[in-house]
Amino acid sequence: MLPLLRLLQDGRFHSGEALGAVLGVSRSAIWKQLQVLEAELGLPVHKVRGRGYRLESPFLLLDEQALVNSEYCHSWPVSILQSVDSTNAEVFRRLARGHIPPFIVLAERQVAGRGRRGRNWVSPFGENLYYSLAIQINGGMRQLEGLSLTVGLALLRALQASGMVGAGLKWPNDVLVSGSKIAGILLELTGDPADVCHVVIGIGVNVNMLANKATIDQSWTSMRAELGHVVDRNIFIRELNRQLSQYLGVHQEQGFSALRDEWQDSHLWQGLEVTLTAGTEPVKGVVLGVDQVGAIRLCVAGVEESYSGGELGLRLHDDS
Repeated sequence: MLPLLRLLQDGRFHSGEALGAVLGVSRSAIWKQLQVLEAELGLPVHKVRGRGYRLESPFLLLDEQALVNSEYCHSWPVSILQSVDSTNAEVFRRLARGHIPPFIVLAERQVAGRGRRGRNWVSPFGENLYYSLAIQINGGMRQLEGLSLTVGLALLRALQASGMVGAGLKWPNDVLVSGSKIAGILLELTGDPADVCHVVIGIGVNVNMLANKATIDQSWTSMRAELGHVVDRNIFIRELNRQLSQYLGVHQEQGFSALRDEWQDSHLWQGLEVTLTAGTEPVKGVVLGVDQVGAIRLCVAGVEESYSGGELGLRLHDDS
């Protein structure tokens, strides 16, 4: 199906006869492949007598060669999968088979994509970024402290460099535009956190998905919706790799504390009243910032408190 997708990705009409001639198959074989595209990949195909077939919307497939030729992929090998349960899960399987980090796994589609706190991550074919980078941590807990916030900064800078000037951070792992989520981060690890471990940095970005294409239980947006045009994910990935290489290098050498002020300057909820979900009792307070290890600092009933943990959630106090 991939050769047919490459021919159709421009979003223009192509006759069945022309498609069959290029691919060396019959028109009926083209018809069958188009049915598979719709049924298995969820890609609507418009069929117009006398004009042929076109996809509902143009898109650009991930291109391994374009990424391999990128400066920051020489040391970070890249694999592109057409479909996978989740890119993080695939990285863990490869680590278990002895693959040596760093390496990147990308997918055109996830059938069981997940975010923080077990949430589903909507992952339609060919539209968004489903990205997992495996790295090795040798410095013990110090190297893990604030790591997700450092990744968030790198992701934010990549989005801003791609034209998303209104993007900002929300503690601990989200990037927002005008109050709507555009990207999220899921860090998972295996091994001994106090010694040597492998960290899987999972990043999901709404790149080209439009509002009529998915039902999501929170306010969201995409790069395409904000910029008004289809975004080449290959170009964005190259920029993301560049930013990750830079920020992870700073984190490794100096820790999150060296990036703390920069992170706080980009935090959209600084000084706002929020509700923190922590266990069974919500905590209400005003955001003061983050501490040296990335924990959220709140003023709660006049007293400063710090909170950290993978199961915590933060929302604006007046956000129902």
